[in-house]
Amino acid sequence: MPSLQFTAESSSNGMIERDFTVGDVPGVLWSPASSGTDRAPLVLMGHNGGGHKKHPSMSGRAQRLTACGFHVAVIDAPGHGDRPRTAHDEQDIAELRKAQATGTQGPVVVRYNARLAELAVPEWQATLDALQELPEIGTDGPVGYFGLTLGTAIGVPLVAAEPRITAAVFGLMWPDAVAEAAQQITVPVEYDIQWDDEIIPREAGLALFDAFASKEKTLHANAGKHFDFPRFEADSAVRFFARHLGRTANSPANSPA
Repeated sequence: MPSLQFTAESSSNGMIERDFTVGDVPGVLWSPASSGTDRAPLVLMGHNGGGHKKHPSMSGRAQRLTACGFHVAVIDAPGHGDRPRTAHDEQDIAELRKAQATGTQGPVVVRYNARLAELAVPEWQATLDALQELPEIGTDGPVGYFGLTLGTAIGVPLVAAEPRITAAVFGLMWPDAVAEAAQQITVPVEYDIQWDDEIIPREAGLALFDAFASKEKTLHANAGKHFDFPRFEADSAVRFFARHLGRTANSPANSPA
């Protein structure tokens, strides 16, 4: 099993940031500065397509979650962040840009994200194995997952395959490649859509929400287009994880979502 190696550490605003690698996969672990070696729940976060582990949306959500006592971990998806792109990545991205120019990117994104998910799910499982070796996380603590767009494309098959994850927040994704995995998910789910999404049709978002087999699932639908996703939904996610993973929600108001 690949071991976790910390490569850098810094702290600010009550949050410790530690860069790590698990094999050749780079990641970051954010923790409350005051936690020491005390056990705390872990939230795994998947970044958006075209993003990376330290994108402002990731660090902003991490700030909210660590303020409530959670550890938060993000790894770079294949071909993203500090990971090199393969020739296959370059071909898919070129095809995606061409499709975006004509507004027909849906099938291309679905296919591209499905390929990344196939690679990323075992990487996430190896990362979780390694993180649970840390005394401040442990093997018996609760684990959640939070990811939108590409983070959902990777997160749905991950949560379906990984019994250690007991609550998840998803959103903004087509059902095509993930509906079958969603039907295997029974843990509590919070799902976000944009009601006027010009990229992912409303019916597609509703179909994916409907596919989850969870007895407890909540749909959050906000007015606006795809990139109008409101920052306050990050606070809702914190409250969701506080309910299901056992912490008190008291998140800062001004962190990027």
